[in-house]
Amino acid sequence: MSFGGPQWPQEPQEPRPQPFGQPSHGQDERGQDPYGHDPYGQRPYGQDGTGRDPFGQQPYRQESYGQPSYGQRPDPFPGAQGGDTPDWGALADASAARGRRKRRLMIGGGALATLAVGAIVAAAVVGGGGDDTAKNGGTTPTGAATADGSPTPDPTFSSVAPPPPPDPMDFISDERKDKAPLSAEGLFPGKKFTMNGRAYTKGATSSTTSCASVTQGALGSVLKRNGCDRVLRATYVKDGVAITVGVAVFSTEAEALKAKGQAQGGIAPLAGSGVADFCRATVCLRRTNAIGRYAYFTQAGYTSGKKVTSAAKDKAIYQTSDDLGSFAFNQIYARGRTQAAAAAGAPGE
Repeated sequence: MSFGGPQWPQEPQEPRPQPFGQPSHGQDERGQDPYGHDPYGQRPYGQDGTGRDPFGQQPYRQESYGQPSYGQRPDPFPGAQGGDTPDWGALADASAARGRRKRRLMIGGGALATLAVGAIVAAAVVGGGGDDTAKNGGTTPTGAATADGSPTPDPTFSSVAPPPPPDPMDFISDERKDKAPLSAEGLFPGKKFTMNGRAYTKGATSSTTSCASVTQGALGSVLKRNGCDRVLRATYVKDGVAITVGVAVFSTEAEALKAKGQAQGGIAPLAGSGVADFCRATVCLRRTNAIGRYAYFTQAGYTSGKKVTSAAKDKAIYQTSDDLGSFAFNQIYARGRTQAAAAAGAPGE
């Protein structure tokens, strides 16, 4: 005798910046240079921080009236010039001034001549370009040219969005796409599996195309009626609790969903490989779920033959059923994900 529990969920489980206010290099926190340097730049040439000449020289001072000013040379021949004597210095200055004016005129004339020649050349170039345009029938296209001289076309971009990546559910929902090898050892690999730190040891496995032969109660007729192709089973055990999970394979997702909805009875417990008979002439926990074209069923019970009564009293049974149901769900979905990844990387996809 067995009773069903709630169904499983449908989804798979799976250098710091310098803070403000720091003094800059070479300054203390008041903005002053701790080494006595001028924070605003160089001091005036020839002066120290007090405004004095560090070499002991006094700044120039204007002498009293009648004394030579700074920058003027004293007369080397005082009293030598009379009222009738020519001012040779003034004459020399006037001659130098005339020479400078003459040189400026010559430079200015040369510049004007250069400008005139440049204007003539520019006019000739413009005129020649007009003739080329008239002869060729149009202006030369801009941009780089190809080997035959024709202009390189501008790049074009497709406005069509790339196709979305393949959906793993597409591959596990129809046998025409679900082509990866399928076996009990492939679906339930290794000698154990761990779920959230709980380790389960694997017992026997089996695979058969006679779906009804590995069921109890009315489940066999339900599988046959909906076109079951194969049933894969595996048993796991942990701390006196044993559970068999059976995965029924159909051609389409619609068939698997119908079998899930019509399920009665349960999957037959699979003993062997160190696991004794369980769920015989006692009460065990049965559950059903589906993903894609796969419907899966579990039956969990005590290896001692003790009856399962409720979730409150038999937490280990319900926990084991949850873990194996999630494991089966994830393994089937991983099958679809692997095939979708392969299709995405295949040429022409």
